[in-house]
Amino acid sequence: MSEKFVIHGGKPLNGIVEVSGSKNAAGPILASTILTKEDVIIDNLPLVADVINMIEILKGMGAEVDWLSERKIKVNTRDLDPKKIDSKKISKARVSVLLMGSLLARFKNFKIAHPGGDRIGVRPISTHILALEKLGTKISNHSGDSYNFETERLHGAEIILKEFSVTATENLIMAACLSPGMTKISGAACEPHVQDLGNMLNKMGAKIKGIGTHTIEIEGVNKLNGVSHSLIPDPIEAGTFIIIGCITHGDIEVRKINPEHLVLFLDKLEEIGVNFEVRSDSVKVSYSPHLEAVKVQALPYPGFPTDLLPMFSTLLTQAEGKSLVHDPLYENRFGHLQELKKMGADIELVDPHRALIFGKSPLSGLKIESWDIRAGASLVIAGLMAKGVTTVENIYQIDRGYEKIEEKLKALRADIKRVKNII
Repeated sequence: MSEKFVIHGGKPLNGIVEVSGSKNAAGPILASTILTKEDVIIDNLPLVADVINMIEILKGMGAEVDWLSERKIKVNTRDLDPKKIDSKKISKARVSVLLMGSLLARFKNFKIAHPGGDRIGVRPISTHILALEKLGTKISNHSGDSYNFETERLHGAEIILKEFSVTATENLIMAACLSPGMTKISGAACEPHVQDLGNMLNKMGAKIKGIGTHTIEIEGVNKLNGVSHSLIPDPIEAGTFIIIGCITHGDIEVRKINPEHLVLFLDKLEEIGVNFEVRSDSVKVSYSPHLEAVKVQALPYPGFPTDLLPMFSTLLTQAEGKSLVHDPLYENRFGHLQELKKMGADIELVDPHRALIFGKSPLSGLKIESWDIRAGASLVIAGLMAKGVTTVENIYQIDRGYEKIEEKLKALRADIKRVKNII
C-alpha cells in the first residue's frame, strides 16, 4: 500500500538532529563484501529502502547476514551464487549496478538485470560497460533488459572514463582490486563515498593509490581479507536538514556530520545570507529571512553536489531576485520545479538543464508528487515552509534515501504525518 506525507507548514522548528550513515557509501561497500570470503562488519548503516534492498539481494544469492545491532551487520559471501540473483530487486534501485564490478572480480560468468532507480533522466551504463570490458570481460545484450558477463581472465589496464561517473569508478575499483597487474583510472570520481570505499578496500588488503583524486592506480592482489568498517555520515542528508533549518523559524543543530564534505555547499549558503555556524562535527543553523539570489551549478566533487541542487532550488524560492540553477548532469533533475510552481513559486525552465527562480515567493500547500529521492526531499522542505496543508505523494522515493525523515522532523516539532493511501 502506498503512503504519503501530510504536512502542516509554517511551524517553528527547534532542536538537534543526527545524520545517518551515507546511503551512497552503503551501496558500494555492501557490494564489496563479495570480494572476500571472510566476514565483513559494516557499522553506521542507514536504514533506508535502497540499502535494505541491497542487503536482500545479497541474502538472495546466498550471503549470510547477521544484524549485530540496529545499524551494524556482519556479512559473509563465502557461498554466494550469482545464478540466484533476484532480477526484480535489481530493477528497484540504481545502486544495484555496483554488483557488476564486485561479481566480475569473483565469478567468470553471470547475468544481471538492468538496474532501476530515480527518474532524473537518461542514465546509461555505457561508461561502466566500456571500462569493465577493458579489464578483459565480454558483455552482451547491452540494449536488452539484462547483461551477460563472460570472463576468461581479468587483467589490469589503463582506462580513461568518459565522464566523472561515481558508480563506474566504484565498479572499476572493485573489479581491479582482484585483477592481476596494474590498473590506472583517469577521470575517476572522487566523491566522499568513493573515498570511503577505497579506504575500506585498502584495509582489506587492496593496493589503491590516489584515493580522493581524479587519477587512481590499483595493483591487483590475490585475495582480500575481512574487515570492520564504519560508514561516513551522509553529506546529502546533512545538507537537507541544514536547508530546513534556515527556511523554518527557529534553530537547528545538525550533528554527526563531516563539514569538509560540504565545503562548497556551505560557501553557497554563506553567499546567499544563511545564518549558520560550523563546528567540528556539526552545523548550527538559524532561520534566515534575508536571502539573496545566486547562480549555482552542480559539478562533480568537490563541486556543488547534484543531489543537493533540488533542495537548494526550494531554498532559492525565498531569495530576493533572480537565481539561476544549472545541472549539466541530468536532464530531468528539475521535475520537482513543476510541483513548486503549483505551490506558487515563480520559476522559468530555460531548458532541461537550467532554470530561473524568481523570489521571494510565498508558497501554499497542496497535493504534490515526489519524482525521485532528492525531489521528494525538496518538496518536504517546501511543505514545511508553505502556508496550509501539503500532501506529498509517492514517498517510497524519499524512503529510498532518507531514514525515517518524518520522525526526525517530528523531533524538531514539525507537523508531519505518514499516512497510508486508501485504494
